[in-house]
Amino acid sequence: MNLHSMLLRRQADGKPVRVGLIGAGKFGAMYLAQVPNTPGVHLAGIADLSPAAARANLDRVGWSTDSTSAASLDAALKAGNTHITDDWRALVAHPAIDVVVEATGNPIAAVEHALEAFRHGKHVVMVTVEADAFCGPLLARKAAEAGVVYSLAFGDQPALICDLVDWARTCGFPVVAAGRGHKWRPFYAQSTPETVWDHWGLTAEQAKLGGLNPKMFNSFLDGSKPAIESTAVANATGLSVPSAGLAYPSAAVDDIPFVMRPRAEGGQLEAKGMVEVINALEADGRVIPYEIRMGVWVCFEAETDYIRRCLEEYKVRTDPSGRYACLYKRWHMIGLEVGVSVAAVALRREPTGAATCFNADVVATAKRDLAAGEILDGEGGYTVYGHLFPAAKSLAIGGLPLGLAHNVKLLRPIKAGQPLTYADVALDGTLTAVRIRREMEAMFKPAAARAAE
Repeated sequence: MNLHSMLLRRQADGKPVRVGLIGAGKFGAMYLAQVPNTPGVHLAGIADLSPAAARANLDRVGWSTDSTSAASLDAALKAGNTHITDDWRALVAHPAIDVVVEATGNPIAAVEHALEAFRHGKHVVMVTVEADAFCGPLLARKAAEAGVVYSLAFGDQPALICDLVDWARTCGFPVVAAGRGHKWRPFYAQSTPETVWDHWGLTAEQAKLGGLNPKMFNSFLDGSKPAIESTAVANATGLSVPSAGLAYPSAAVDDIPFVMRPRAEGGQLEAKGMVEVINALEADGRVIPYEIRMGVWVCFEAETDYIRRCLEEYKVRTDPSGRYACLYKRWHMIGLEVGVSVAAVALRREPTGAATCFNADVVATAKRDLAAGEILDGEGGYTVYGHLFPAAKSLAIGGLPLGLAHNVKLLRPIKAGQPLTYADVALDGTLTAVRIRREMEAMFKPAAARAAE
């Protein structure tokens, strides 16, 4: 509750938290917009494949040109400026950097960035949740072994969901279900970057003016991002996963306690203690009034008559029995809020969500009939989408993690809707991300199997 006062003390003492940002795209730009307003934080360096694009984003969010430097990082630190470079290794290795914010959106690269940061004793805020979804449990463990903190990014939905789950458990409420909202119709799973704006609700011209990446936004729409983020939440909180994947039950905010009850009690939840995604659309596509498309929620249980009476007295919206209730945020502000994670890991050495187990996984699934020799293009593309699996089930079939389905060749034909396996693709086993994933599977497979029993 006192992160701001702690930052003020760091500012007064002349010892700001020094941050290195890798990736200055949309999420990074939103964080950049807030840094000048945040006391006790010095964004010492930005590493981006295109320094010119990073400077353009700085200009877009209102930074003055004299606050950046093309000179050395040492010079920028001395002057209180921000060094811009394409050399992420130099940024991560610099002894003055306290926290690395990984915001590239590239899961293969993000794993390497995180591991290198750990080796140099840096805390990591992982914005690239795609990386967390396929090897977050091992990244969190390696960070702990290095004596640093690995964290999900506050402002993105997984960390906000973890915060709500922690609130409920800290108050003594059993968590029945938790998750995010989404706009969903089953045929969105076949959406491509060419069709995304028609379904999203923007014209192609509006998207172009906003500088929006159609592949990235399509990963939201086609179900990949909901599966990825639900995986991150399940692995950070210990919640389980629906056996058939996300069901996307439709509900208004006030109706979440009704639908997120176990099926045996009139709801649509497979079992207590699960992740799920609430649909902001009715089955026929009509928008639900007071929906939670951009928000997060936790459904919790009032176990005694006394607690249920308390909820009634204070006008808490519950299901008809009074047993199930919901706390929620209708919006998330992504990069505008990531400063909470930066402060938490640097000042409290606490993550705003981090994997503690391997309960869930995201398996690459064919969007259409795929031919041998095709190149997979990852989440949001033309070839695959992400399907949420219980980790034990994914391991049992040898499922190909969505995070590894980038620029890899298909070895055999795959039917639409079929999950891909390692045997279906030609993976480069020398890639750090592939080796880390295999290491994680070996380490967590016995526990995942026990959890499924």
